[in-house]
Amino acid sequence: MGPNKLKIRRLPLLPLRGLLVYPSMVLHLDVGREKSVKALERAMVDDSMILLCSQSEMNIEEPSKEDIYLIGTIAKVRQMLKLPNGTIRVLVEGVLRAEIIEFVNNEEYYEVNVKELPEQEVTDSEIDALMRTVLSQFENYINLSKKVTPETLAAVSDIDEPGRLADVICSHLPLKIKDKQDILETVDVRERLEKMLSILNNEREVLELERKISQRVKKQMEKTQKEYYLREQMKAIQKELGDKEGRAGEVDDLRSQLTEAEVPEKVREKIEKEIDRLEKMPPTSAEGGVIRNYIDWLLGLPWLKKTEDHLDIDKAEEILNEDHYGLEKPKERVLEYLAVQKLVQKLKGPILCLVGPPGVGKTSIARSIARSLNRQFIRISLGGVRDEAEIRGHRRTYVGAMPGRIMQGMKNAGTSNPVFLLDEIDKMAMDFRGDPASALLEVLDPEQNSTFSDHFIEVPYDLSSVMFVTTANAVHNIPRPLLDRMEVLYIPGYTEIEKLQIALKYLLSKQRRDHGLQEEQLIVEEEALMKIIREYTRESGVRNLEQQIAGLCRKAAKQIVSDPSQPVHVRPDNLKDFLGPSKFRYSMAEEKDQIGAVTGLAWTEVGGDTLVIEVTVMAGTGKLTLTGKLGDVMKESAQAAFSYTRSRADQLRIAPDFHERCDIHIHIPEGAIPKDGPSAGITMGTALISALTNIPVSRRVAMTGEITLRGRVLPIGGLKEKALAAHRAGIRVIILPKDNEKDIQEIPESVRNEMTFIPVSHMDEVLQHALVKPVEVG
Repeated sequence: MGPNKLKIRRLPLLPLRGLLVYPSMVLHLDVGREKSVKALERAMVDDSMILLCSQSEMNIEEPSKEDIYLIGTIAKVRQMLKLPNGTIRVLVEGVLRAEIIEFVNNEEYYEVNVKELPEQEVTDSEIDALMRTVLSQFENYINLSKKVTPETLAAVSDIDEPGRLADVICSHLPLKIKDKQDILETVDVRERLEKMLSILNNEREVLELERKISQRVKKQMEKTQKEYYLREQMKAIQKELGDKEGRAGEVDDLRSQLTEAEVPEKVREKIEKEIDRLEKMPPTSAEGGVIRNYIDWLLGLPWLKKTEDHLDIDKAEEILNEDHYGLEKPKERVLEYLAVQKLVQKLKGPILCLVGPPGVGKTSIARSIARSLNRQFIRISLGGVRDEAEIRGHRRTYVGAMPGRIMQGMKNAGTSNPVFLLDEIDKMAMDFRGDPASALLEVLDPEQNSTFSDHFIEVPYDLSSVMFVTTANAVHNIPRPLLDRMEVLYIPGYTEIEKLQIALKYLLSKQRRDHGLQEEQLIVEEEALMKIIREYTRESGVRNLEQQIAGLCRKAAKQIVSDPSQPVHVRPDNLKDFLGPSKFRYSMAEEKDQIGAVTGLAWTEVGGDTLVIEVTVMAGTGKLTLTGKLGDVMKESAQAAFSYTRSRADQLRIAPDFHERCDIHIHIPEGAIPKDGPSAGITMGTALISALTNIPVSRRVAMTGEITLRGRVLPIGGLKEKALAAHRAGIRVIILPKDNEKDIQEIPESVRNEMTFIPVSHMDEVLQHALVKPVEVG
């Protein structure tokens, strides 16, 4: 048949899934789809000829016209065999290419009209060269690939027809159906051989890359196997030597620790589970270290170990008196607390919060409580803690995860019932990492802390036997929910007499010991110590006093090293040779009565303080200026004092239009220090009236109290600290609100006996006592 006389035939169609048949190929097919079986039956009835076309998608069960490639192979069905499972196995032989022209409408099976695409018969030197190149590349491919046998090469070498050569080689390559179909659709022999050459080149390159990769992997595998073999050998040798090392030894060691450890049953189960996990871990695994660290923490915590309490109240009192001078009320409260514990035989009750200025002995009181109970003492500082994980720990998924400070403290204590001091609880802050104060609620709540949950430990821990003590400088900085769980115990500042006794009984001997001095080498007179207290320190506690005594000891040490025979004798007159000139004036009171200057009393976090409020009246337009870094509440107090003065101008014999003709400037020196609160109200009012009436204020008087627009004097807080500050400053008369009269009893007796307290309920009374010449109230 000539190339131009193409024959049109009607044939049944068998769509193939994941398979493609070339002309002159013989192979077995398993046919199971109903339409395909009917197409085969039809072919056997006619002339055993059938068209084999591939599906573009392998998983389509019922392919439509669009899912079948239009160029396929006409094949002869040589044999049919029904298998027991219902499928039919057929032997087909590819005859020639054909193209589907149209699909015939047939419900039972696929039937198509096809146009035959016979093989071209071409031979020239170029085709021969292409055939040789393709064969040579195929040979290279076979040498690299283990998938094609050398016998295949021998069979292929005998093929003369160029088109058939390309088809047979393509059938032996592991290509995608799409690529095989491309070769089937290439009717032109020269083009088909060129495509085949390109495919063989690509496949050869891929195989070479695969070989390189497999060699690299093989080397790595050999290295790993070698290491494993050596490691196993090492284990065997260690076993023979009886040397318990490596992971096995580590696991045995942990198991023996667990047997001896006193832990609750739930914790024991958890540790056993983790040890089993560790045992199964490969030695090189990073996870192994994490698990080992976790097991160590669980074994290291004191779950059931407790110290026995020695609750002897007399002994406790003796220890508290031995460690601290003064502080009668706090000591009494601590002893009451311990007495209750003795009666109920269980430590259940409020958490003590010791509040007071720096250096008054808050931390050392907590240490004394631990000593009197014969318990371990643990202290953690919460100053500057912003991260919730500091309290509750990190989850174990984080790199470098650790338990929180509470669990770390418990491990360090070694017992489950220590005295646990949470220092500087008012200095905590919150930011994006959470709120540590809220995390502490669970720790300090007696109802919750029996099942405290640390993120790292994961197993609930019982903190109910721990005695928690907290310290703070100011109550108002402690979050309200936290404060509700604690009983506040105020520790005031010391009086001068108490400071002197503390210096004589504790500080001087301690500093002598710390600086390697004998008692006879450094003699400090009482008067010199009093001078240090009055002129070199200005504080509520004794920390600064101790620093000054340490300075004395350093100077003395230098002199003794130079001349060991000469002891150092410190007297009031030679004190400046050791500590330099005085830092503070002992009497902070004014030296003479001043107009428009009044001594006020303030409360700060570091104790009480005195401050002078000055008022100047100048010609102007009624402007009120406030300076000295005042807070909003203090500014409002100044406004209230100003309004009261205006409302009483007639009675006070002040020009009624003074607020239009005068500018008033209220100033509080030490402007760098922030000042706030309402307690300077009557002080500002007195200074203002003194300036406007030109009557001086008594220098011996200090005052504190809030003022209202009608001149009433309202109560204030911190009277004790304010009275101590006034005493330090050499002031002996204090004007205070009538409602604060009850607080006078809290002031130490030694200070109370030296001072005069004048309770007032109205501004008129303040003016009667404060001004040198009482203003005539008309």
